[in-house]
Amino acid sequence: MSENREHDVVVIGAGPVGENVADRVVRGGMTAVVVEADLVGGDCSYWACMPSKALLRPGHVLAAARRVDGAREAVTGGPDVAATLARRDRFTSRWDDAGQVEWLAGARIDLVRGHGRLAGERRVVVDTFGDGGPVTLVARHAVVLATGSVPTLPPVEGLAGARPWTTKEATSATEPPGRLVVLGGGVAGCELAQAFASLGSAVTLLEMADRLLPAYEPVAGELVAQAMREAGIDVRTGVTAASARRNGGAVVVRLRDGSEITGDELLVASGRRPRTGDLGLGAVGLQPGAWLDVDDTMAVTAVTGGWLYAAGDVNHRVLLTHQGKYQARVCGDAIVARAGGRLDPAPWGPHAATADHRAVPQVVFTDPEVAAVGLSEAQATEAGIRVRAVDYELGSVAGAALYADGYRGHARMVVDEDRRVVVGATFVGSGAGELLHAATVAVVGEIPLDRLWHAVPSYPTLSEVWLRLLEAYGL
Repeated sequence: MSENREHDVVVIGAGPVGENVADRVVRGGMTAVVVEADLVGGDCSYWACMPSKALLRPGHVLAAARRVDGAREAVTGGPDVAATLARRDRFTSRWDDAGQVEWLAGARIDLVRGHGRLAGERRVVVDTFGDGGPVTLVARHAVVLATGSVPTLPPVEGLAGARPWTTKEATSATEPPGRLVVLGGGVAGCELAQAFASLGSAVTLLEMADRLLPAYEPVAGELVAQAMREAGIDVRTGVTAASARRNGGAVVVRLRDGSEITGDELLVASGRRPRTGDLGLGAVGLQPGAWLDVDDTMAVTAVTGGWLYAAGDVNHRVLLTHQGKYQARVCGDAIVARAGGRLDPAPWGPHAATADHRAVPQVVFTDPEVAAVGLSEAQATEAGIRVRAVDYELGSVAGAALYADGYRGHARMVVDEDRRVVVGATFVGSGAGELLHAATVAVVGEIPLDRLWHAVPSYPTLSEVWLRLLEAYGL
C-alpha cells in the first residue's frame, strides 16, 4: 500500500533547477520535497558544466602562458593527464552527492530518492529505491517538473550500434582516447574537442553547417575554427555523417561523400531531448516525451488551475544551467505569490522570466572564448528590429595587448537604432567571458547609448573595448 505524504510543493528533479525552486518556496514560508532518481545536483554538477570546464582549464592556462613573453619560455609540455582527470574528479565530488544531500537538509528541503511520475492533479507517485515501496506525494499548491534534458542521437545509420559516447561518457572518461571523432560543432562539441585535444587525443570535429557554432555571430565560429586547426584539430564543416559502425575496437564514420574517418571513440554532441517520457504526463492530458510549454511564471500553459510548473531544460526556452536557475527563482517566487494572491506576472517583474526572450547570456569555454548576450544581428533583424551592428577588433585594445602578445579577438555590438539601446553583444577572445556581464546589464537595463557613454572603462583593461565600440558607433 502506498504511503501518502503532503507538502506545499513537490519538485521532480533535484538538479540545480529543482534545488533552486525548492529553496525559494521554503524561503517563502512553504514546505517542499524533491524527488530524484539519480545524483542530487544533476547533470551540471557531474556530467556537464563542471567536469567539462575542469577538463578544459589546464590546457587553456598553458596556452595563455605561451602567449606572453617571459612566461612562454618557462612552459614546456602539455597538461598532465592524470592530474587533470584527478582535478575533474574533485569537481564532481567523485560522483558522490553526499554534500548536495547535506545542503538540502540544511535548507529544510525533504528528499525522496526514486522515480517520480504524475498520477493526477497535484499527485506524484514515487517508486522508491530499496525496500521502501511506493510513496504518494500530495502537493497542496504546486508540482514542479525540473527533470532537464538528455543527449539524443541523430538519425545516422548504425549509430546506436556503434556505442558512441554522449557528453555524459566524455566528461566522465577515465582516459583520453588516442583518436576521437566528434559529431557536432555546437557548444558541447567544440568544448570537448578542445579538451581532449589538449590531453593528447587526435581529434576530428564534424559539423553539418558551414561553420562551427552556427547559433552565434559568424565571426565566433570562424575564430574558434582557426584556433582549433592551429592546435592540430581536424575541423570539417559542411559535412554530414551517413553511417557509423564498430570495427573491432575502433569506430568508423562514413560521410555522405563516401569518405571514412576512424577513431577509437565517437562523441555525439548534436542535440538534446526532454526527459519527460516516463513522467506520467498522460495522467494530466500531456504528451509523454514532449517539451513543456510554459508562460513566464513557468506555469504549464496546457494545464488549468495554476498547479503544474516546468522549469529548466524541460520547457525548451533556454538550455543553459544559469538560465534554468533564473527560471527556478522566478518559479518558486511565483508559486508563493500565487498562493498568497499577490502574483505579479508583468514583464521584468518578480514573477516573470522575461530575460529568457532577449537577454540570455552565454559563454562558450573554448580558446578563444565566445561570450554573447541578447540577439545577434541576424536574430534582431528577423525580429523586426531596425539594427546596426558595430564591430571592433578586440586585439586593438591596449588591455588586450598586455593580456597576450598577438592577442586575436573580435567584438560586436548590436544596436536598436530606434531606441538607441544595445540589444546584443558578442565578444570572442581570451578572457572574453569576463566582459559579458557588463553587456548583460546594458541589454537588460536598456541603457541609452548616450548614458552608456558615461560608463568609463578602466585603462588598460579588455573592457576598454566598450569605449571603442561606442566611438565606432559615432559617439
